[in-house]
Amino acid sequence: MVKLLALSVGPIKSIGPDNLQSGIDKKPVDRPLLLTKTGFIGDEQADKKHHGGPEKAVHHYDFDHYAYWQKELGHKVVFETPTAFGENLSTSGVSEKNIAVGDIFRLGKAIIEVSQGRQPCFRLNVRFGIADMSLRTQKSGRTGWYYRVLEEGEVTLQDELELLERRHEDWTIYRIWKAFYVTRNDYDELSQIASLEELSPSWRSLAQKRLDSHQIEDWTKRLTGIA
Repeated sequence: MVKLLALSVGPIKSIGPDNLQSGIDKKPVDRPLLLTKTGFIGDEQADKKHHGGPEKAVHHYDFDHYAYWQKELGHKVVFETPTAFGENLSTSGVSEKNIAVGDIFRLGKAIIEVSQGRQPCFRLNVRFGIADMSLRTQKSGRTGWYYRVLEEGEVTLQDELELLERRHEDWTIYRIWKAFYVTRNDYDELSQIASLEELSPSWRSLAQKRLDSHQIEDWTKRLTGIA
């Protein structure tokens, strides 16, 4: 059982000097929230092509990472609440290294399943005021992860994450991150990733495309916002 440190949602807002539209600026709440197949009621995403949706309904980030980032970056206002990375769920004691694809949890009256890790995008650069924050996050492996919603239901801050089923203990979010961003050309590893049924279709497709092309995809637009 894992206690929630924060349960957070937020509307689309303008962030940064160029008034970029984003839902990353979330705020902790202490009221019941309905979790649907596409996320919490009251939570919004400006770019629905790359954020939110059934495979990325809930974002979870390990609050223990904050100590690393504060040492790396120094004090920043965004660290004053556990929502710096736009996470919906903040906890301590679970991370990319011990969360695996296909893990199923009960959270309040909802049932959720780990679907994929996060691919950091340029909105983190704007959020932190650091030009390469998305790249730093990607390189660190401290990305957080997403859930799909198997059963909708009400969630409160007082609820706990209860592990119900673990099907791929070896396939942690960290291991998949390493295959995509560190070893990158380990085709045996990529082949196994492409066959993981519980992994989101977009990430299985990413592994398959790299297998087929033997080329690493261009991350420039995602990481910088510049084509």
